[in-house]
Amino acid sequence: MKCTAREWLRVTTVLFMAGAIPAMVVPNATLLEKLLEKYMDEDGEWWTAKHRGKRAVTQDELQSILDLHNKLRSQVYPTASNMQYMTWDIELERAAESWAEACLWQHGPASLLSSVGQNLGAHWGRYRPPAYHVQAWYDEVKDFSYPYEHECNPYCPFRCSGSVCSHYTQVVWATSNRVGCAVNLCHNMNIWGQIWPKAVYMVCNYSPKGNWWGHAPYKHGQPCSACPPSFGGGCRENLCYKEGSDNYYAPQEEETNEIEGQQSEVHDTHVHTRSDNSNRNEVISTQQMSQFVSCEVKLRDQCKGTTCNRYECPAGCLSSTAKVIGSVHYDMHSSICRAAIHYGIIDNDGGWVDITRQGRKLYFMYSSRNGVESVSKYQSANSFTVSKVTVQAVTCETTVEQLCPFHKPASHCPRVYCPRDCMQANPHYARVIGTRFYSDVSSICRAAVHAGVVRNHGGYVDVMPVDKRKAYKASFQNGISSESFFQS
Repeated sequence: MKCTAREWLRVTTVLFMAGAIPAMVVPNATLLEKLLEKYMDEDGEWWTAKHRGKRAVTQDELQSILDLHNKLRSQVYPTASNMQYMTWDIELERAAESWAEACLWQHGPASLLSSVGQNLGAHWGRYRPPAYHVQAWYDEVKDFSYPYEHECNPYCPFRCSGSVCSHYTQVVWATSNRVGCAVNLCHNMNIWGQIWPKAVYMVCNYSPKGNWWGHAPYKHGQPCSACPPSFGGGCRENLCYKEGSDNYYAPQEEETNEIEGQQSEVHDTHVHTRSDNSNRNEVISTQQMSQFVSCEVKLRDQCKGTTCNRYECPAGCLSSTAKVIGSVHYDMHSSICRAAIHYGIIDNDGGWVDITRQGRKLYFMYSSRNGVESVSKYQSANSFTVSKVTVQAVTCETTVEQLCPFHKPASHCPRVYCPRDCMQANPHYARVIGTRFYSDVSSICRAAVHAGVVRNHGGYVDVMPVDKRKAYKASFQNGISSESFFQS
């Protein structure tokens, strides 16, 4: 069985949870262990960075990163009198490579940061060249106000009208004249509490470091008029330039852009026998909440006799001719995925979308949004709305009562990412109450293991709160004993 990342992401489940002694149910899983094998290394660790080629940036990409830095530094406004030409540094690259392989969304290591500046960038989805992040860092200039000399008395104010400007100031810090960057593919990387299945992580180190408090990133004046004496008066395209500065590390062997080596096929040859499961009472859930649909699938077609909730859309739906009827509220004959693009929930790269049925509407209005033109309909019909699927990392002890308690009308819960080894969590703090339907004070992740939705390796779980139940049945499944509860 050969499993792609898309197939693996689709292997999630529903934990149906209810209130009062509320409940949850767990559907949707296949043999997750086999699906995860594709992402494991030799030690059986599947969430760490995969083995890469000798370098994660090619010689051409290295040059484009360097050229873009120098181009952007040469065109700052107001003009810089002491902006130095930047060169590539192999030691900074190696340090960046080491940190990128750690797959931690934070600056580091701490021992390096006292002497080196650092910018971080990450993306997932369609391919973007490394220089994309350099440009994104520089684009923070729109929110930065340069502190002129008369404003520095003696310290310069730092004025940033956006959320961050320090990436821009590091890129254009005049005395930071060496840079080294690396890129790594990180599986299931935690980015501000959200789990990115395949994050392309870029780290750039700068020396000497910039962003010193109370200082302007550069001196304003005629280009090259305040270059350090060591540059001997050299100037190239508005940058202080020293002869020989173009000599940087060149690889001895031909480089490729391989970040992750080609994966071999995974064949499902293991057959579970009685002895495999006798000590764990193994159960595998076959119910699935998140459904993969094509661009043409209408909600009316998909929802007959089933619960409408969460769907995964493919890439390329902008080119589909499937009809979208309405704006904000969509007719049930609308394409699920194109309605999601129209509303701005996903883009042409595809992704997950939550659906909520909204009952009958008297009419549906035309609009053109995000490359999709909807049509109007002046006739009463059933409707639905679309919303974004959020992903949240949780602990082995997290419950639905804490995450998204049941309310009427029911709302969508985030897709959660369970850590590994929840079977070993303390059952007094991570209780499991029920079988298939679970009390909402149950541990989400341990209930998911109990129901056979995920294995002890962890993974993605979809949770659906439902109304309270009077009784919950105890059982022993997959190595976890659940509790019973009966309401008199």
